[in-house]
Amino acid sequence: MTVAYARVSSHDQKLDLERQAMVLEAYCAKQGWSFELIEDLGEGMNYKKKGLIRLIKLLCTYQVERLVLTNKDRLLRFGSELIFMLCEIYGTEVVIINRSEDSTFEEDLAQDVLEIITVFSARLYGSRSHKNKALVKELREVADKIK
Repeated sequence: MTVAYARVSSHDQKLDLERQAMVLEAYCAKQGWSFELIEDLGEGMNYKKKGLIRLIKLLCTYQVERLVLTNKDRLLRFGSELIFMLCEIYGTEVVIINRSEDSTFEEDLAQDVLEIITVFSARLYGSRSHKNKALVKELREVADKIK
């Protein structure tokens, strides 16, 4: 079978997930492939996403003839090469729709650094957001007691 895989990092990106799914569906239909769409929600460094685990299980049981992605980083921020190696071992073709031209080592390194900064700054601001929400909730409770 062909597996089309889409992923976003957060619920706020639901529209992006829908766009990815539409692009994957259109591409697979244009190629005449029947396919299963796997959608995932979770940051690119999370290796325990349900969809990713399902994909790995399908790969390791020789059930996937072709894996289709919109972009390489939709699979994982880091470690996608490991999944691509599994694809090679199990005879699965990898199709990346928006594949950039071959890049230099320096360009790849710069992209990796930007991805690391993106992931960790999102974690930092996300943790701050949760702390701020908890603080606001606590202040409201105190204010309600004062009334």
